[in-house]
Amino acid sequence: MNGPALQDRPSASASWRIALPHSAAAVPVARALVRTALTELEHGADCDTAELLTAELVANAVEHTAGDTPIELVVELLPTGCQVEVHDPDPAPPGHLTQPDVKDPDPWQEHGRGLLLIRALSSSCGHRPTETGKAVWFRLAVVPHQWNPL
Repeated sequence: MNGPALQDRPSASASWRIALPHSAAAVPVARALVRTALTELEHGADCDTAELLTAELVANAVEHTAGDTPIELVVELLPTGCQVEVHDPDPAPPGHLTQPDVKDPDPWQEHGRGLLLIRALSSSCGHRPTETGKAVWFRLAVVPHQWNPL
């Protein structure tokens, strides 16, 4: 076998729910929280991808919702992968998250690729209504350890 089997991972799950400010300052905080959670628990989901996609979800929530109501970051670590949700007060679904835009993003624009990244890099993604707005989420599967003989 090329390293620990998937079933050798801890079977317990862990989850966090954290209120973040409705400002751009929430993005680096959310990135750091996800990286710390995945690293300290030695979780098998890819930290870099989780951090990038979390930043996209939080940035979208801050940019596309009005007001100063805090947004919430929910991180759930499971033996099979992780799920990250961002809750915001706007009930409108995010555009083109589950149904791709028919045209490619303009390569000269700074915006317009976040949802494309989430669709392309996650194992699944979506959104759902909540009592106070919506939750937008993505999942990443556990990546098996690579065998390193050194």
